[in-house]
Amino acid sequence: MPRNRLALPLSAALTLTALATLTGCSGADPAPAPSPSDAPASSTTAGKPAPKTTAQPPAHVSIPSLGVDSDVMRLGLNPDRTVEVPPADKGMTTGWYTGSAVPGEPGAAVLIGHNDTRFGRAVFHDLRKIAKGADIVVRGSGGKDIHFEVTARETVSKNAFPTARVYGRTTDRALRLITCDGAFDSNGHPVDNLIVYAKRK
Repeated sequence: MPRNRLALPLSAALTLTALATLTGCSGADPAPAPSPSDAPASSTTAGKPAPKTTAQPPAHVSIPSLGVDSDVMRLGLNPDRTVEVPPADKGMTTGWYTGSAVPGEPGAAVLIGHNDTRFGRAVFHDLRKIAKGADIVVRGSGGKDIHFEVTARETVSKNAFPTARVYGRTTDRALRLITCDGAFDSNGHPVDNLIVYAKRK
């Protein structure tokens, strides 16, 4: 039975072993442990609570041009230090990796969604169609909407995930969306990740 794990190499700047890569489908080989210099400014160290902030954690995300309209759940790390992903039966729900920045705050905020699951089409199924300049709206838990503009999109091999580019330190108020993409390997797992980059308007 396939693991519905988004293989997502994380740059969580910890002295952890390998963190995985992310996509909205099945498992992938673990990525090398990131170096501390790659850590996002807002990431936390294992076992230590995140610093207090008045920022609102994300509760909802929409992409009008794609018809995406989804609640956002919180995601952490699995016991093996891979990134959690939404359960397969919640394929139409996105997840916010809580080790990343709060959307709208300085740093890179990471939202994860499935492309599809064993239950069928999922929330980021059409993410590859997103255009540069597209609007992404993230609503905080207090009801405030924050708009982001898509700046780039790329498909990368899970074996060459750009950890520093996705999770690295930045003073920008950035957003990353990640899902599965590409052909399937012999185990029926997508071999690539699709990454969308956006910045706060």
